[in-house]
Amino acid sequence: MKVNPNCKIVLVLSGKGGVGKSTVSTQLALGWKKKGLKVGLLDADLCGPSIPHMLGISDHDIYQNESGWDPVYTDDTKGLGVMSIGFLLSRSNESVVWRGPKKNSMIKKFVQDVTWGDREIIIIDTPPGTSDEHISLLECLRSSNLIGNTVGVLVTTPQIVSVNDVIREYDFCLKTKLKVAGIIENMSGYVCPNCSECTNIFSKGGGQELASKTYCPFLGAIPIEPKLASAADSGDNFIQKFEDSEVASILESIISKIEF
Repeated sequence: MKVNPNCKIVLVLSGKGGVGKSTVSTQLALGWKKKGLKVGLLDADLCGPSIPHMLGISDHDIYQNESGWDPVYTDDTKGLGVMSIGFLLSRSNESVVWRGPKKNSMIKKFVQDVTWGDREIIIIDTPPGTSDEHISLLECLRSSNLIGNTVGVLVTTPQIVSVNDVIREYDFCLKTKLKVAGIIENMSGYVCPNCSECTNIFSKGGGQELASKTYCPFLGAIPIEPKLASAADSGDNFIQKFEDSEVASILESIISKIEF
């Protein structure tokens, strides 16, 4: 991996789709960028690459340099560099119909051929489940001697069906000897856009209960925030635009609790 050898790696994981891994990954990256770190964000969800859209850079192209691929930067400060298969597709809604070996090859190319340079931390948004992509990612990180700098962050929603799937992801981490930095409960209640009151429209506390069962740190609970959803749709920087909001405060608290 073409990166600073002291770079920290965060794998954002979940056994289930639709829990908000990409949203969490994007906000973690923006949060660390706000703290002044040089951040990388790798979209490893080959069949559902949504991060370029969330950051408002889906119309950008990847450029080749003499050492490999340059990441796409979100602004001129180059504080956040992004790599995604979304930049390589001819149209945004083009499907990726690949078998395992081709997916593995692309994952290895993303990890080994992207010139991340002096990034201090890289967040990797993974696909749901425990598939070939996850195994390939860990193999590449081990071969690059970066596994010691790598942690997993598990994302769940409060419902039991999601928690049960994330338990399988935790078991995957145990079997592959990936350190788990903690668990995030996403979509934990709904923030009313008029009065800002939070209502639990789903069950509550599934993430915290899972953290207790697995002896993992509970990093925090992120409620459903319409402004966050709107920012993701429009490619705006939520943490910067709504820095005084409760959800921005929760995200910053989560970032401060992630230990390597």
